[in-house]
Amino acid sequence: MVHRDSFLNRRDFLTTMLASAAFVQAQLRESRAQQTPREVFFERAADGTPHKGKVLLAVQAHSDDIPLSAAGTVAKLVKEGYTGYLVRATNDDMGDAPGLGTGGSIGDHVLGNERDNAEVARVLGLKKAFDLNYPNHRMADVSQNELQCRLIFLIRLLKVDTVVCWDPWAHDEENPDHVQIARGVEAACWMAGRAHDYPEQLAAGLAPHTVQEKYYYARRPEITRVVDVSAVLDQIIDANRANRSKGPAGSHGSQLRAELARRGQKLPLLGGDDVTADRNFIKQFVLARRRTLGQQHGVQYAEAFHHIGGRGARTAVDEYIKDNAVPLK
Repeated sequence: MVHRDSFLNRRDFLTTMLASAAFVQAQLRESRAQQTPREVFFERAADGTPHKGKVLLAVQAHSDDIPLSAAGTVAKLVKEGYTGYLVRATNDDMGDAPGLGTGGSIGDHVLGNERDNAEVARVLGLKKAFDLNYPNHRMADVSQNELQCRLIFLIRLLKVDTVVCWDPWAHDEENPDHVQIARGVEAACWMAGRAHDYPEQLAAGLAPHTVQEKYYYARRPEITRVVDVSAVLDQIIDANRANRSKGPAGSHGSQLRAELARRGQKLPLLGGDDVTADRNFIKQFVLARRRTLGQQHGVQYAEAFHHIGGRGARTAVDEYIKDNAVPLK
């Protein structure tokens, strides 16, 4: 007779591995879908701190969104001089899919993901994390005007130059929270610069401030910019390792190592300790999409974005003045 605990362990192991396999397959499908169009700007690491004095706002619906999609770009921009902040829209109370993250009650999920999110901010060098604390998977109930107002307040307060967020125009998005926060950010970036929108904020001492640049990430983005993130690989791994309560990263490597040991097996990839197992698991499996994209551009790891604005985003009038203006006589 098979012992019940042994059966449960094997069942849990199989569930986790199936979930991880499904994630890897999804990553591969997304990687194939992200075939880069002909005219894409390739952003390399800059020397020094050319962005010193600028402010970055990294926005996510859940604690694992930035780590899974844009941690390298956020870390790179902070390294190049940005002062960065993190916004998380939900409280992650729904946890994650079976076999991913950690089990527990709704309260366990909220607390675990709050701690994970704060650690993600620390790892990426961000100055502060703001939690908007909307219910997970229920942001469709949230007033867009309320969400936009809160984001406009933060943009004006922090004087944000650049945002990193979900793409409001992306295809294949199934999570309503991703859609809602993306729509809110897109509107807030523009409205924050208009003096007649929420004038009570101006009376409180804030000033209109328009966001100039956007890095939009997605499951299947319209790729207009690819960012080389090879130099910040360790921070990408650490940010994903911080998400223990959610997603395919966290401590899945050490869990797999322990399960294999119980079966009298091991994977050399996972090394001889839990930290090595977690980091190598993330590097091999969770970062597969970044690795594939990087190879397409001759670097180790890269991230893809629908990029809007920034330096070089000039109007026809700007270009005409540049080419035709002459000194006054």
